[in-house]
Amino acid sequence: MQHGTVAGPLSYSRGMGRIRVSTVINASPARVWDEVRTIEHHVDWMADARSITFTSGQTSGVGTTFDCVTKVGPIVLTDKMAITEWREGRTMGVRHEGIVTGVGAFTLARLRGDRTRFTWEEHLTFPWWLGGSLGGSVGGVVMRRIWKRNLRVLKALVESGRAQPTPDR
Repeated sequence: MQHGTVAGPLSYSRGMGRIRVSTVINASPARVWDEVRTIEHHVDWMADARSITFTSGQTSGVGTTFDCVTKVGPIVLTDKMAITEWREGRTMGVRHEGIVTGVGAFTLARLRGDRTRFTWEEHLTFPWWLGGSLGGSVGGVVMRRIWKRNLRVLKALVESGRAQPTPDR
């Protein structure tokens, strides 16, 4: 399992839809990371993610690849993804290599009172048949709404105690 970074910060490009959502979770970054680091559990809190199938021999860290069946309204896609950044307890970066392409990241920032600001940011390019640049703008509005809901579910999961740090981390 590799950890570290192979890609730089999120970059901007013409025709991309930028989506950014954030929430404050009443738990330490270690507790939040314990939920987020387990990629196969993302389907538990992401309404648009239907299934995750690993396509690499590893399930965490830089170099992990997986297919995520994603459903938004009537549209079902297989999002081919690769983990490009993995900083324990702080950042998970991803590259989308399927029909929709782009880059994204989850970032965790410690706040006072043992709380965490969790931010999800993506820069996505949509194919012409999903509206291209216009699809990026419209899709961004729709995805932002879905992802805000996803973060409410993640917050509830972590705050309920499901994500408990393991002794070896």
